[in-house]
Amino acid sequence: MTIKIFGDAGSGSLRRVTTAAKIMGIEIERVNVDLFKGESQTEAFRSRLNPHGLTPVLEDGDFILYEAAAINLYLAGKVNSPLLGTTEKERLEVLQWMFWSGEQWRIFATTLFDERVGKTVMGLPQDEAVVAFAEGKMRAAAKVLDKHLEGRKFMVGQALTLADFDVAGPFSQIDRSRPPLRDYPNLMAWHDNLLQSVPEWAQTKAEVDHRIDSFLASVGVTL
Repeated sequence: MTIKIFGDAGSGSLRRVTTAAKIMGIEIERVNVDLFKGESQTEAFRSRLNPHGLTPVLEDGDFILYEAAAINLYLAGKVNSPLLGTTEKERLEVLQWMFWSGEQWRIFATTLFDERVGKTVMGLPQDEAVVAFAEGKMRAAAKVLDKHLEGRKFMVGQALTLADFDVAGPFSQIDRSRPPLRDYPNLMAWHDNLLQSVPEWAQTKAEVDHRIDSFLASVGVTL
């Protein structure tokens, strides 16, 4: 039975899953959930797939799993992928950065997207205090990342892991929500290396860009 992944092509979180699945050679059936039409907010979606009304969601037979990081760990475990790390120490470091990214990093990138993109689409004013708070948190985290990535091509060890995708998530909307990433040269060099050396990451960037930019154009929004 093919694994189903529910999500919107404009989602950086879905991007993390589809990229990892491609690299691992795992066949998935993508089921489109239009977030702009509120399709994840229906009672049917919430009751069967995710009570939070968020994507992506994995369905593998009768098993349902949400949160992109958990989905990637599940997929990697099915094929014993080196994306999990190749030693016990590496596997723990991969988990460390994945957990760190969720708590210290991506949440604030999402806040900036909500303020700078979501509210613009809805015709609402940005809350500048919220923007300043999120940017401050991202800068504090980016300083840590920039130091960690000095002389490195990957987050953990000498090869690509799931930690790279989790930390790279905010780059999916860099030109729209404008997270303060370009002030950190090691961070930018690391992400440029991902785009150049991981074709699957570059391919999903094009997909996200097309989806979001097409939607913004359709509603007459220029950021």
